Amino acid sequence: MRSNYHTHTTWCDGKDTPRRMIEAALEKGFDEIGFSSHSMLPESDTEWVLTPVKAPRYAAEIRALAAEYAGRIRVRLGVEADYVPGGASPDRSNYASISPEYIIGSIHFVVATDGVRVPVDHSPQLLAEGIRDHFGGSAEAFIRAYFAQQRDMVSRFDFDVVGHLDLVRKFNAKHPYFDEAAVWYRDELAATADAVAASGKLAEVNTGAISRGWLDDAYPSADFRALLRARGVRFILSADAHSADSLDCAFDRFGSAEEFVSLEADKSFRTP
Repeated sequence: MRSNYHTHTTWCDGKDTPRRMIEAALEKGFDEIGFSSHSMLPESDTEWVLTPVKAPRYAAEIRALAAEYAGRIRVRLGVEADYVPGGASPDRSNYASISPEYIIGSIHFVVATDGVRVPVDHSPQLLAEGIRDHFGGSAEAFIRAYFAQQRDMVSRFDFDVVGHLDLVRKFNAKHPYFDEAAVWYRDELAATADAVAASGKLAEVNTGAISRGWLDDAYPSADFRALLRARGVRFILSADAHSADSLDCAFDRFGSAEEFVSLEADKSFRTP
């Protein structure tokens, strides 16, 4: 089954409308497309995410399109929900008003001990400044905090898919700031793999960094995927698409080499 469940549109920071994304999915021979607009409920003061006011309108449009395109392609309603300790969380209870079919839980900000939210993937400059100003200049301290936040998220909240598990790698190829072969880093990956496996959640193989030109590899890395698979973690293949042309980025490369599940086949997902 050809599908993508991590899709962003003009409802958040995507470039194309949901309808355009569906048409692109049809052109590319997809059987399913799932929409996953950025969300930080119950917060509402961030421009590029769904707010409590926007969320019902978003859900209504996706459901209307699902009915319109029924018989041609299956359209699913989801969200990519941020975890910000002390603020937003990807727990299903926060999204009861729109009843998404699935929730991707992701981390885009690491909360430092001083309470400041350091962006993980906005830009190399903001990342470097955040590590300097809020983690004592220690990339190791920042990354350990990131994975601790990941483990907290997967163990505490009710959601379905863990998004881009090692997003901290995004800038590391072009702007190196830590050693991915370091023992402490490998230990963090192993501990996080244990937590994901214990949670029973799916993880995504996310090709977004390839389409945006930052990496020539998916999240999680090949080594991290091996740790996860060894513990029985299952994967979906995801483009993290922000435009129609990236909807199947590197799918032939990863889809032919790895094993994935679909929402249709996986009984842990909710159906409308």
